[in-house]
Amino acid sequence: MKTIDDLGDLRGKRVLVRSDFNVPLDGTTITDDGRIRAALPTLKRLLDAGARVIVTAHLGRPKGEPDAKYSLAPVAARLGELLGQDVALADDVVGESAKATVAALQDGQIALLENIRFDARETSKDEAERGALADELAALADAFVSDGFGVVHRKQASVYDVALRLPHAAGLLVLTEVEALRKAVEDPERPYVVVLGGAKVSDKLGVIGNLITKADKLLIGGGMMFTFLKAQGHEVGSSLLEQDQVETVKGYLAQAEEAGVEIVLPVDTLVAPEFGSDDFEVVAVDAIPADKMGLDIGPKSGQLFREAILGAKTIAWNGPMGVFERPAYAEGTKAVAQALVDTEGFSIVGGGDSAAAVRLLGFDEAGFGHISTGGGASLELLEGKTLPGIAVLED
Repeated sequence: MKTIDDLGDLRGKRVLVRSDFNVPLDGTTITDDGRIRAALPTLKRLLDAGARVIVTAHLGRPKGEPDAKYSLAPVAARLGELLGQDVALADDVVGESAKATVAALQDGQIALLENIRFDARETSKDEAERGALADELAALADAFVSDGFGVVHRKQASVYDVALRLPHAAGLLVLTEVEALRKAVEDPERPYVVVLGGAKVSDKLGVIGNLITKADKLLIGGGMMFTFLKAQGHEVGSSLLEQDQVETVKGYLAQAEEAGVEIVLPVDTLVAPEFGSDDFEVVAVDAIPADKMGLDIGPKSGQLFREAILGAKTIAWNGPMGVFERPAYAEGTKAVAQALVDTEGFSIVGGGDSAAAVRLLGFDEAGFGHISTGGGASLELLEGKTLPGIAVLED
């Protein structure tokens, strides 16, 4: 992939940067600015080079039209604080305000276009529609830098099509993400352990299928563990269960055994009568009461997972072990995160809820080898898929 250095002297050049500013909001308050901070190295590099920086990004899922609750105004304010300079915010995506805002930029200044998903063409399946938006974006700039790793698995106008129209390069974040994740996928130092959690097996079918041929151990927690336990013949009470995936999981268990890959499942779980209840207890996975649901892995499982992680040279983690947003159900996720901090191996936290959990539970991000900013993109790389937003940069 081309880097920013390959773009040459950028002083006075207009550089369009695709960032990922899809941050969680409470009203207009940003509750986790991790993705904004992750964008800073690339933006500072371009500003220091004297470029006129134009950032395009998305927030939430507006339905292809302006929606005030998804405005990037809070992002512009926070980005300005972090950069220590004003960030001009256009009122639209590629309209008159965007053109005027870009035209007013001086060398070393930065502007943010309004939420790219306010324009329905961004996510259109029609190449001509996406291309028309990409043409308008490209007309604002002299070069393009792709730095929104969280969207590189999407064939979208501001991710893929615009790169076909401008001299382009990967930003520092995208380079770091791809290097770290390919290290785990293509040539991991062994033993290679993958920890998978989150709610649904169906979300991770591709990655499980791929990793059975790549990893040495798969540790399964979160809501998806109950489909695995059911496949082993255990009753799971009222726990989250994807009944239609039980046969698929049985196939994975058999495939893993044949390939010599160890699938490590929890031996105990924290159960309660309903989500949010404080009336919880820890039981063995073969003794889950019919009227209770599992909401976290238990302490014995946390220790079992910790030992597997500490014995590994490469560890990739995607998905929490339980409902970590509630302190009572956060211990399993905390145990995995602590093991990743304590290991001497190279650890990768695979974006999304895992990255949010690390921050929410108070861990120092410097304690991990790499924290990904892209949940879906990191999963698809672990699946071995070709990502359109990366492939278009590899010319």
